[in-house]
Amino acid sequence: MKKQLGALALCGAMLVSSQCVMAQAYRPGPPPPPPAPRYHGMYDQGRHEGWYKRNGRIPQQYRGSRYVVSDWRHYRLRPPPRGYQYIRSDNGDFLLAAITTGVIVSIIAANH
Repeated sequence: MKKQLGALALCGAMLVSSQCVMAQAYRPGPPPPPPAPRYHGMYDQGRHEGWYKRNGRIPQQYRGSRYVVSDWRHYRLRPPPRGYQYIRSDNGDFLLAAITTGVIVSIIAANH
């Protein structure tokens, strides 16, 4: 009987100790990756705040040589009227705008 009691006590001790061994502290995984950086170009909705439309005004930073289309024939565009120029948006559209004011007269969608 002593052997049975000793074996029972040993099993009980092992059962209790196994619960302690199995219990682990909660460790959260790595933090989620940061959101992808937003595209900050001419066509970005957050940046132009509604100016990218007919009668909208192109901001000054988009009227520089980087965006002005001087080879409009290459793109099979009509010649811009005097006082107007084509501006190429980041998504490929062509904006016909007044040189002095930046007011958009028309938007010609790019052929994607």
